[in-house]
Amino acid sequence: MADPRDPGENNSDSRVAESDGGRSETGSTSSEDDGAAGGTPVDDAEVADPTEAELLRQVEEKYDFENFGPQDMAEMTPEEWDVAFDEDTWIIGDELLERVEAELKSRVAERDVFAMLEYAEVDGKRSLVAYSDTDYAIVYPDGSVEGVGTVVRDVKPTVALCSIESYEVDDPPEDWGLPRPSEIPESGSELGNWMLQLLAGVQILVGLGALVAWIASGWRENLVLLATGLGFVLIGLFLFTIVANARLSDKFRVEEYRDRLRSIGVESGERPEFVPIDDDAFETTPNAEESVADDS
Repeated sequence: MADPRDPGENNSDSRVAESDGGRSETGSTSSEDDGAAGGTPVDDAEVADPTEAELLRQVEEKYDFENFGPQDMAEMTPEEWDVAFDEDTWIIGDELLERVEAELKSRVAERDVFAMLEYAEVDGKRSLVAYSDTDYAIVYPDGSVEGVGTVVRDVKPTVALCSIESYEVDDPPEDWGLPRPSEIPESGSELGNWMLQLLAGVQILVGLGALVAWIASGWRENLVLLATGLGFVLIGLFLFTIVANARLSDKFRVEEYRDRLRSIGVESGERPEFVPIDDDAFETTPNAEESVADDS
């Protein structure tokens, strides 16, 4: 008869217990894994994009629609535009082109936009064409804009604003167009330059007076007069240099502006070669109105 305290049986029982414990732990681990895998998924609504109402609230907080302008429109994303304005009320067709034309004429008159404006038939549709000396933009009756460069960046916000029925377009002045190159003055006001010249002259006279006094009092005495005289003379020469540089810069700017006006065809009536529209498609020449005024 075996001893109940036989070490062999105890070891066997221990192995069974360890085996059961191992299966229990494994089962517990599997249950935890299953629980993690089969847990409640993250609600998609919590990470989804903002709703239309939330986006509208953000747009209303971000923009001041009472003083809404082209700069604000340029900063707007397509999503903000869609939620802020009702597309059923957008203005399109010839009315849109006329509003864009009036708005751009006002901006040209204010020298906020540098461009010529003409109507042309593009792809069988009467469209508004704006072009400068380096780039162009074509506005179609449906409100789409095609082109390159700075003019496109100026025109797109204007088209967006003019397509809004509540946006009021001011009438442009009669003399809204760009000036002729010969009408550009050589320089602006000379008052500032004359004031600097006067100040420079006074500085030099005071400096020369100090140097004369230093010489009269002795070469090796009153070195303060020497330093003072030289300082005043140098300051006067520096001011004269500033005036000369300012006048030279004004001259270059004026000549550059005249060249831009010539290249855009203000006087010659010739359009830049990069405009992808045949001359026959345009309704008028760029300076037709000015030519009529000169003939009368």
